[in-house]
Amino acid sequence: MKLSIIVPVYNSSDILHKLHERILRVITKMNLVNNFELILINDFSKDNSWKSIETLARNSNHIVGINLVENFGQHNALMAGLNYAKGDYVITLDDDLQHPPESIPDIIDQLKSFDVCYTNYKNRQHVNWKKAVSYINNVVSSFLLNKSLKIYMSSFRGLKKNIVSEIIKFKEPDVYLDGLIIGSTKKIGIITVEHFARYSGNSNYNLKKLLILWSNMLMNFRFFPFRLASIPGIVLKFIIKNFRKKNTKQQYKILEKI
Repeated sequence: MKLSIIVPVYNSSDILHKLHERILRVITKMNLVNNFELILINDFSKDNSWKSIETLARNSNHIVGINLVENFGQHNALMAGLNYAKGDYVITLDDDLQHPPESIPDIIDQLKSFDVCYTNYKNRQHVNWKKAVSYINNVVSSFLLNKSLKIYMSSFRGLKKNIVSEIIKFKEPDVYLDGLIIGSTKKIGIITVEHFARYSGNSNYNLKKLLILWSNMLMNFRFFPFRLASIPGIVLKFIIKNFRKKNTKQQYKILEKI
């Protein structure tokens, strides 16, 4: 079994070495040191994140570094990583150590029976406004994507290779990764994991980015199992298409890869 771990990176220079250390400790216990890759995608950070990635890559032959030419957003950065992932199983997690790498073996166990494994957070450390917005997002996306409310579409998730192969067929710039996942399979497992405070610095996510993500979901619902005949779905798409500026960017563009 080969494992790919993908981490989108934004302004996390001070965290990356600690993140790598914890991931490597878990991988060693799993006896996968020679069968895994850690793909770090720098999404045009304003700090020294790319230099940190270069340093890690020079000292570790299992690290792949991807440097994007501009800030494309978390889901687009993940798509860049998914296009280069070689693993039979793929794990995605954030760069801030709020997701415990120690839960990776539990996700892998679920992937033996399911195509995808999402994580529900225990003792969430997000601020209250983000908890409220996430709750609303779960309700809205559950309706539009016709998924169970029990499936919380967290960014700490596991995917089988066949699902990754299906997802990367999508080439449009407005990426809503979880919509692509839900549209590719119904075999979805769920585990509960601890959630921790950010290791250092402040969260890079804000309400504007969350709203853009929602609009990406609505812009592209022709690709997903949306309830197309629903009046709310049609109205929402009409509003987004007519009031949001057309995205003419590429899905992602790589400046350099190591």
